[in-house]
Amino acid sequence: MANAHKPVLYGMIAALAAVLGVVAAVTLMQPRGSAGLQSGILLPQPRALPAFTLTDQDGQALTAARLAGSWTLLFPGFTYCPDVCPTTLALLKQVKASLGPDSALRVVFLSVDPERDTPQRLKSYVAQFDPSFVGATVAEPQLAEVARALGIAYAKVPGATPESYQMDHSAAMILLNPQAQVVAYLTPPFELPKLVADLRPLTGKAP
Repeated sequence: MANAHKPVLYGMIAALAAVLGVVAAVTLMQPRGSAGLQSGILLPQPRALPAFTLTDQDGQALTAARLAGSWTLLFPGFTYCPDVCPTTLALLKQVKASLGPDSALRVVFLSVDPERDTPQRLKSYVAQFDPSFVGATVAEPQLAEVARALGIAYAKVPGATPESYQMDHSAAMILLNPQAQVVAYLTPPFELPKLVADLRPLTGKAP
């Protein structure tokens, strides 16, 4: 049975390696003193995403077309996460509040646990942090495809019972521009002042 999970695990390891490779390459390419992000890495060129269809917390299709027109900060996680996910979402609530009502930033919480994170559960979960946050889910194998395109790594960690498993996942946030292209990876540890300083020039006005 354990062997059945190896292809998925290897795929997630490959996705993580790809992200680390991109971050390392971009870091080396950026000259010292060049303008960049305090909280992560700007890609040299925006990276287009393949066509995808997620399901949002209201049961509606969430596609690249819906994400277009606004800056989007996408954070992977799951509602049963004991620490990193709620802490990061609480921080993102502060980020949005600091940016102000004119900010064109959309926050999307992408579940890496589609078995348990139904749209209804996601709706009640993200609303605890900010009613404007979007929860998104998609079943396997589509989740693996979307995660690979975004550079998200995740893997199931068995618990004491079949229902008590946890999910290991990358904690970087992915910044999409108003064309729904990947333009940056924001990496932990996250600090409110740095995130606000990075995002304000981009999202201060609607495109």
